[in-house]
Amino acid sequence: MSEITISDTAYHRICEIKRSDTDEQKKLLQISIISGGCSGLSYDLKLVKEHEITIKETDHLFEYPDFSLYIDMRSYLMLAGTELDFSDGLEGKGFHFHNPNASRTCSCGESFSI
Repeated sequence: MSEITISDTAYHRICEIKRSDTDEQKKLLQISIISGGCSGLSYDLKLVKEHEITIKETDHLFEYPDFSLYIDMRSYLMLAGTELDFSDGLEGKGFHFHNPNASRTCSCGESFSI
């Protein structure tokens, strides 16, 4: 299965957010898929404390020099091959998911369907 990739701009933005967060226990970047949005599924991206989640053997944990990325198995199946990018241009500031598994996305790019 394909890995999740993080662009350089997204990586640097994650590091900035992590440095500015006053809670130093938040060491994991969690990406998950939740129900919702105009296309049915939405991306959820947040920093979490390791003790706040239960990492199962089937989940995925990717180690980077500045943080660890946690994705539960259900979400990983929908995210395999995805690139996480960050843009602060005219088309919208924020994180963007380039997901090859999405069959339809909404115009804002925050929700999708498979």
